[in-house]
Amino acid sequence: MNRVHPHQSDHELWARGTLAFMRKRLITPTADRVRPHGEGWLDLERAAAVEVTSEEEGYPIESALLSRETRGWRASRSGAQTVRLVFDEPQRLKRIALVFEENDTRRTQEFVLRWSADGGQSFREIVRQQWNFSPPESVRELQEYQVELSDVTVLELIITPDISGGMARASVKSLRVS
Repeated sequence: MNRVHPHQSDHELWARGTLAFMRKRLITPTADRVRPHGEGWLDLERAAAVEVTSEEEGYPIESALLSRETRGWRASRSGAQTVRLVFDEPQRLKRIALVFEENDTRRTQEFVLRWSADGGQSFREIVRQQWNFSPPESVRELQEYQVELSDVTVLELIITPDISGGMARASVKSLRVS
């Protein structure tokens, strides 16, 4: 153990605010592991079929799933909506990113993200979350989940756009998986 002065007692070191027995070493900083947009995302156009309860004309579900699209998806009617990715082959998922936007209506949205390894016969919940949209202050919700899921055959997103039962319609700006 290194002491400031070899004849100091532990009590003297503690009394002066010095930690006598702390081991430490200096390290070199590491670069942040920020991934560029699009890096590593699964090509959903080739890897899965998509099922959706409704979609507004001009805002198809592909607009939320494909990286070259920016409009996002919007339901054609109010109430709870489901977006389901049915994978052609079982997938190993490590990351799920969701973006929701609401520029017009104050509301509390709830969504459930869940997955199945048996073609949708049973599901396991990943997350259930609520978000308060309060335009113009709070208009965008971004969530990225780090997961370790194997043999995923179905990934399902259930959105209740207004838990108070209002007339809001569900929408998703972006849904990406890797």
